[in-house]
Amino acid sequence: MNDLKPDLSAVPQSRAAGAALIAGGGVYFVAEFIAAAAWTDPPYSYTYHFVSNLGVHGPATAFGQFMYSPLAWVMNTGFILFGLAVLTGVVMLRGLPGRRWALVATAAVLAAGSTLVALFPGSSEASALHGLGALAAFGGGNALAILLGRAHRLLGLSRRLGRALLMLGTLGFVSLVVYLTVATGTGVLIGFFERGVIYPFLVGFIVLGAALRRPAHDIAVAMR
Repeated sequence: MNDLKPDLSAVPQSRAAGAALIAGGGVYFVAEFIAAAAWTDPPYSYTYHFVSNLGVHGPATAFGQFMYSPLAWVMNTGFILFGLAVLTGVVMLRGLPGRRWALVATAAVLAAGSTLVALFPGSSEASALHGLGALAAFGGGNALAILLGRAHRLLGLSRRLGRALLMLGTLGFVSLVVYLTVATGTGVLIGFFERGVIYPFLVGFIVLGAALRRPAHDIAVAMR
């Protein structure tokens, strides 16, 4: 049964990495809330409007939606800081032989995608770059959650948390399929399903970050 026990000597020194992952998810949620609260005429809808509409100052109309985000710069700054924080957190992880390159590369795709979303707002003429960035962020975020879940033992985390991360990433990909087909095609609850793509991996990063911040002794107890 020794192979089921955590090797604490191999547990990454990841408290700073955990803080960065928590910050990444937190920055996103806070920026979204502030930008949405400032959009009052008409009120912003979390279920109807695209997320990236919050990054368009406007007023403008694109993709069949009216866009007017008075604090668009807050959302766009949040997009960039979120991606950079997650990438920083993954880079700071240690003790991941054979998997580090895949995790860092996937986090880089997420960071690059969220940066493109911020630099090329949804109503701009460069909407192709915006769309590319959104797909990179969607895919990179959920793939990263899955990869981190598969590396739970190397990270010194419980199998339960590993399975949770796998489930969250899978849920995000399922939501992405619905978003790109049913929701985008009909416009029904498009904001809801888009958040179904994003929120799972955001929650996963925050929970993972909190776990990485725990003392090594607590990690050992959790893994028994």
